[in-house]
Amino acid sequence: MFAYKKFAAVAVVTLAGLTVQAHAADAVVAKIGDMEILQSELDLAVSNLDPQLAQLPDDQKKIAALSSAIDVKLFVAKAKAEKLDQTEDYKARMKYLADRELHNAYFRKNIVDKVTPEEVKARYDKELADLPKQEEVHARHILVATEDEAKAVIEALDKGGDFAALAKEKSSDSNKDEGGDLGFFARGRMVPEFEEAAFALAPGSYTKTPVKTQFGYHVIKVDEKRDVAPPTLEEVEPQVRQLVMREKYLAELEAAKKGVKVEITDEALRKGYEEVNKQ
Repeated sequence: MFAYKKFAAVAVVTLAGLTVQAHAADAVVAKIGDMEILQSELDLAVSNLDPQLAQLPDDQKKIAALSSAIDVKLFVAKAKAEKLDQTEDYKARMKYLADRELHNAYFRKNIVDKVTPEEVKARYDKELADLPKQEEVHARHILVATEDEAKAVIEALDKGGDFAALAKEKSSDSNKDEGGDLGFFARGRMVPEFEEAAFALAPGSYTKTPVKTQFGYHVIKVDEKRDVAPPTLEEVEPQVRQLVMREKYLAELEAAKKGVKVEITDEALRKGYEEVNKQ
C-alpha cells in the first residue's frame, strides 16, 4: 500500500546505458586524420548531449554533437599514442562499462519493453484499493493576540455574529479581508493544535474555546469537509509504470540468482551483502 506521497517518491530503476540505433548503412559523417565518425556515433552523441544543449533545434543539436565527437576523437588519438588504452585502469573501466551496458540492454528488452498498459492499470487499481481516504476541510479563522480577545470573539459568535465580518474587524491575520478564509487543506498543512481543532469540528460549527498556537489565539470555523480525490491514472502513470518495472526487475533478479553460487571473499562485504539481500 502506498500513501499519496508514494506516487511522488518511489524506488526507481534507472537506465544508465546508451540507446544504440541500428543503421542499415552506417555512413561516415566525418574524418579526423585516419579516424572516422559514423552516423551511429553521431546519433549517440546527439542522444547524450548535456540537458542544456539538448534543448537546441535539431540541426543545432547535430552540430553541437559533431563538434563534441570530433573533440573526443582528437583526444582518443593522443590517448592511444600514450598507450593509455593498454593500462589496467582503462581495461577495468571498459569491462565495467561493457557489463553495465549488457545489463541495461537486458533490462530494456525483458523488463521495460514488456510492461503492458494492462499491468500498469492493474497495479494502479491495487494501489488505489489500498489507499486510505484522506479528508480535507474548508476552514476560516480569526487570529488574535490574547485568550480574552478570542473569548470575546466566541461570545460575539454565540450571540449570532457573522464570522466573516468579525474576522475583518478583529483578526490580525493577512486573510482578514477574505473573512479569514483558509480554503481547503488536508492534514499536515497546519500546525498540530490548529489541525486537531479544525478536523474535530462539524461543518458549520466553530471552536467554543480559544485554540492556542505559536501564532496566537485562534477561533476556527469549518464551512465544509470533503474526501480528497485520488490521483487519476493519467496523472501518475509514469510512477506506477516504475513500480511495475521494479517488480519485474526484482523477479528477474531472483530468477537469475537461482542455481548460481555467489562467493564473496571479503568477510565484511559478504556479511553486508547478505544483510542487504535479506530485505
